Amino acid sequence: MDITAIAKNFTEYYYSQFAQGRHTLAPLYRPHSMLTWEGKPFQGGLNIVQHLTELPFQKVAHKISTFDAQPSSLDMSTLLINVTGLLRVDGDQEMQFSQVFVLAKEGESFYVLNDIFRLNLG
Repeated sequence: MDITAIAKNFTEYYYSQFAQGRHTLAPLYRPHSMLTWEGKPFQGGLNIVQHLTELPFQKVAHKISTFDAQPSSLDMSTLLINVTGLLRVDGDQEMQFSQVFVLAKEGESFYVLNDIFRLNLG
């Protein structure tokens, strides 16, 4: 299993879907998935996607600066991905962000088990 390729494919897909329509991220989450967005927790795919779609902006663009990936279980059933970059919402000034994902294996693919997002301000 090429962890770097999985992380690269996942991050490219996630951020392109986020930009196209946050509701399209729903298939990536499960009822037990967790999101912490700027310190606020959400559980379950429906709650997570509802929060993402209610964020107060229309357009968003992410520029990935780095991503790092590691297996987070001995049997390779979960992967840890750390992403840093810049984002621009509604044409405003770019802001630094970091996001951490834990992907869990499900059949031949992965879903988002954990997702932590923070703006890196100040």
